Amino acid sequence: MIYHKDKEKTTVEIIVKILFYFNIFIIMWAMVGYPVFIKILGRIFSGKQLKKNYQLLPTVTVMVVAHNEEKVILEKLENIIELDYPEDKIEFLISSDNSTDKTNMIVKEFIDQHPKKCIRLYEVKERKGKTNAQNEAQKTVKTEFLVMTDANAILEKNAVRELMAAFTAEDIAYVGGKLSYTNFLVSTSSHSENNYWERDLATREIESRIWGITAGNGALYACRNKDYYDFDPIKCHDSAMPLYYGLAGKRAVVNHDAVAYEKAGEVMEDEFARKVRMSREILGRIMPDVRLLNIFHYRWFSCFYLGHRTCRYLLWIAHLILLLTNVMLAVESWFYTVVFVGQVIFYILALFQKVLGLKNKYIVMIYYYAMTVAAQWVGVYQQVTGKTKPFWEKADSTR
Repeated sequence: MIYHKDKEKTTVEIIVKILFYFNIFIIMWAMVGYPVFIKILGRIFSGKQLKKNYQLLPTVTVMVVAHNEEKVILEKLENIIELDYPEDKIEFLISSDNSTDKTNMIVKEFIDQHPKKCIRLYEVKERKGKTNAQNEAQKTVKTEFLVMTDANAILEKNAVRELMAAFTAEDIAYVGGKLSYTNFLVSTSSHSENNYWERDLATREIESRIWGITAGNGALYACRNKDYYDFDPIKCHDSAMPLYYGLAGKRAVVNHDAVAYEKAGEVMEDEFARKVRMSREILGRIMPDVRLLNIFHYRWFSCFYLGHRTCRYLLWIAHLILLLTNVMLAVESWFYTVVFVGQVIFYILALFQKVLGLKNKYIVMIYYYAMTVAAQWVGVYQQVTGKTKPFWEKADSTR
C-alpha cells in the first residue's frame, strides 16, 4: 500500500516537473530562443536577398477599407493618388464598411474633384468587419493585383512600385510592406509597441529572405487578384493570408522598401484593446492545421510558424501552468524557490506600473509584456464564450 502511494507521488512529481520545464521552454523560446535562432539563421543565409524587378508594372487596384474614418480619409485619398505608378495601370477602391459618418460623402466629393483619377467607392450595406468589406469589394476588381492598406496609413510614393517589384516568381503570392510608427516617442505605450515591432520586423525580414513570413500586417500588403481568397469575416488577412498561401506551397514575403506610416496607440488601454482584437482567434492559431507538423514537407514554413507563432500563442496558458507547477515545487530546492519569487516579483512590478504609472523603462517593458499576455487571456475568453466580433472600434489615439 505504501509502495503504491509512493509510486503515485513520484509519478505526479515527474508530471509536474515535465510541465514546469516544458512551459519554461515555451516562454523562453518565444521571447528569447527564437529571436536568437533567427538571427543566427540570418547570418548563415546572409547572401540570400529578396529579388526585385522594377520592370514589373502590372495593373493594380489600391483598396482602402474604411468605417467611419472621416478624420483621416481625405488625407488618405490625397496620399494614394500621389503614388508613383503609371496612371493607366492603377485604380483606387474605397470599400466603406457601412460608414455612418461623413466618410462616404468625403469620398464622393473627392471623386468628383478628381475626374481623371480612377477612384471608386463601394458601399457595404451591413457592417461585418474589414475582411468582409474586402471580400465584397474584391469581387468588383478587374486588375491583376490588389494592394490593400489601412485608412490611417500614409504610404511612401514608391510603395506600390516596391510591392510589385517583389513579385518575381509565381510562388510568391503575398508581399507585405514595412509599417513604421510615427509617434513612438509620444508615450510609454507607443514607445513599447515600437520597440516590440522593430524586433519583429527584423525577424520577418530574415524569415522572408530564407523562405517566407508566417503573418503580415494590415497597413500595406499585396496579392494577385486571382489568388485572393474569401476568408471568413472573423479572420483577418494579417494572420490568415500568409498561412493560407504557405499551406498551398506558396510564399508570403516582405519588402521593407515599401513603407507605410501609422500612429501606434498612445495609451495602454488602446494598445490593450488592439492586442485583444489580435487574439480573437488565438485558440485556432496555436495549431491551425495539422499539416504544419509535417516539417519534412513544409520545412522552413513549419519551422517558422511553430517557433514564431505557436509558441507566442501559447504564452497565456504557459504562464499560468508555470506558476501553478512552481507553487507545487517551490519548497523542493532553492532553484524552484528562486523561480517562484522571480515570478511573484514580475507580476508585482507589472501591477505597480499599472497603478502608479512608473517611468522606469524596465518596469514599463514588464508591464507591456504582462499586458500582452492578459490580452491573450481576454481573447481566449471571448472566443470560448462566443463574444468574438469580426469588427472593432478603432482607437482615437491612432487617428
